[in-house]
Amino acid sequence: MGAVTGSPAVWASGLRKRYRRRTAVDGVSFTVGRGEVLGLLGPNGAGKTSVIKMMLGLVRPDAGEVMLLGRPHTDPRSRERVGYLPELFRYQPWLTAAEVLRLHVRLAGVKVGDREQRQTLGLVGLADRAGDRVGGFSKGMQQRLGLAVALVAGPDLVVLDEPTSALDPLGRADVRDLLLSLKERGVAVLLNSHLIGEVERVCDRVVILDHGRVAVSGTLAELLGRRTLRLSLTDVSAEASAALEPFTKDGDAYTVAMPDDVPALVADLVKRGVRVHSVEPARMSLEERLLEVLRENS
Repeated sequence: MGAVTGSPAVWASGLRKRYRRRTAVDGVSFTVGRGEVLGLLGPNGAGKTSVIKMMLGLVRPDAGEVMLLGRPHTDPRSRERVGYLPELFRYQPWLTAAEVLRLHVRLAGVKVGDREQRQTLGLVGLADRAGDRVGGFSKGMQQRLGLAVALVAGPDLVVLDEPTSALDPLGRADVRDLLLSLKERGVAVLLNSHLIGEVERVCDRVVILDHGRVAVSGTLAELLGRRTLRLSLTDVSAEASAALEPFTKDGDAYTVAMPDDVPALVADLVKRGVRVHSVEPARMSLEERLLEVLRENS
């Protein structure tokens, strides 16, 4: 049987894990909806990889429950439609890229034809290197191959642990486009990455872990606040000041919640004799929010 429909791609509740005297994960709960991209953030040692390994049955939790695609994660069938790229991986250097993909298809026990396998290599930019031995691949090319392994079976859930760490800017852009295309097809993605800018570009929601706990979670709008408009203005008359009452003033800079019609706002200010030097959308960045959360918990 395939995945159970109508349930979240991931449902995790109360996950806990201790390694000897150290508590790595302490009561972590979260969900990943179908077709949603969830970003998992936090400093080194926050428990992100431990959460992923417990979720996929690679590490046994001391407490808590996980459901994958509607099945308990202890049920092998729950992982039939899950693709996974671990943070640390190594493929046999004597195999070609095509042979690595073929091997993993056999290990997974899924039916994926040669044509689909070639298409997956093309999807990650390795179509021309299918016959080359992996031992001659750069780290970035091996990471692309790892993505192909995670995607080859057409999963409903993809778990990516630092998928762009070895990629150049073009490679990261390719992965970003790939994640957005997965989302459009209804595939759920759990993304663990230190590249916060990438997370901010592709994720619908974010969970920030710190000291093994969920420090904060929510949509980007919830975490970063509403977008604002920042204008640099001079020659503001008394009459114009009345129109700027909703704005927050800091020197020549005026900030206001993002209006529905920015051109109309600027045109009105100019009509009132105000000189508009610059107009910039603004919002706290995800990196700034992450640092804020970590400082609050330190």
